[in-house]
Amino acid sequence: MRLFKSIFNENILLTSLIIAISLANYSCDSKGEQVEVETLSLPVTTVKKDSAITTFEYLGAIEGKVNVEIRPQVEGLLDKIHVDEGDFVEKGQLLFSINALPYVERLKNAQAAVEVEKAKLENAKIEMERLQPLIDHEVISDVQMKTAQSNYEVAKASLAQAEALKATSQIDMQFTQIKAPVSGYIGLIPMRVGNLVAKGDDEPVTTLSDISEVYVYFAMSESNYLFYKKMKEDSTARRLNPNVKLILADGTIYSEEGVIDADAGQIDRNTGAITLRAKFDNPDKLLRSGNTGKIILEQIHPDVLMVPQESIAKIQDKNFVFILKADSIVERKEVKINGKAGKNFILNENNISEGTTIIQSGVNKIKDGMKIEPYQQVPTQ
Repeated sequence: MRLFKSIFNENILLTSLIIAISLANYSCDSKGEQVEVETLSLPVTTVKKDSAITTFEYLGAIEGKVNVEIRPQVEGLLDKIHVDEGDFVEKGQLLFSINALPYVERLKNAQAAVEVEKAKLENAKIEMERLQPLIDHEVISDVQMKTAQSNYEVAKASLAQAEALKATSQIDMQFTQIKAPVSGYIGLIPMRVGNLVAKGDDEPVTTLSDISEVYVYFAMSESNYLFYKKMKEDSTARRLNPNVKLILADGTIYSEEGVIDADAGQIDRNTGAITLRAKFDNPDKLLRSGNTGKIILEQIHPDVLMVPQESIAKIQDKNFVFILKADSIVERKEVKINGKAGKNFILNENNISEGTTIIQSGVNKIKDGMKIEPYQQVPTQ
């Protein structure tokens, strides 16, 4: 038992000795001198004024200037499809043909009815002409003449009705040929030859889009809309660019700039947003109905303080920079951010002034009052 205690005590003594030697090596060099702790080296930059552009992005849906649902005006079997999906067609071009045989027969019946009514009218006229000499010589009473005149008026009305039915039949005949109401591109064609089509169908036979110009519909919140309206009318240099840009689905910027030309006029009570419309020329027909993209609004800031985003330290809901003092001691200072321009933040001049030297990057490595070794670095543009 005494032997075990002796071995245990010796092990504790040996362990303590190893720790002491390790600590001595950590704090001293080979000559027994204390090693100085290395000062953290960080880049610094000077706060300067420059022009900047802040952007606002909104998701948008693209529609052609004119989107027309092509629907049949008469019922019948689809006889022929004269176009294909995606074709460009001119106004008045034939798109679909509906079997016209039933409407041909209706037109023939209407024409026959018109001829019958014409004959009746002629008979009524002849009867009046026959009775007139008898009335003049007082052979018969004028009551018969009035009856003949009434029959004539009835025959005339019947003829007008028959002619109206004939005109309706002619219109129905024309409707069996479905033509393009505007120039544009053919959309999806869900129908096939032999299908029965009618005016009351749930879906159209196709959609025709005029995409010489396109509209991009997007929504912004009520607060953003108020800001947009104020900045749009702002006469100072801090204004919104009247033109807007469009980022396509592949991330590229569309070659043409657009303008916001309309808004919905009412805030949607369910979403708290309002829909606006931007118009873009589409000379190369690159944009099609159904495309999506992002509308970019730009606000111009001609002379503002800017710092790199990496120089901002975020603590809870506040933003800070570290100012470099004369003795290379850093001082943390709260700043207000007015916007983002590229890789930089725009600062409120009430919190910081031009010419102030701040830590450019590595702000997560330092604390208020810490001493650093600064070096200059080209500011981020």
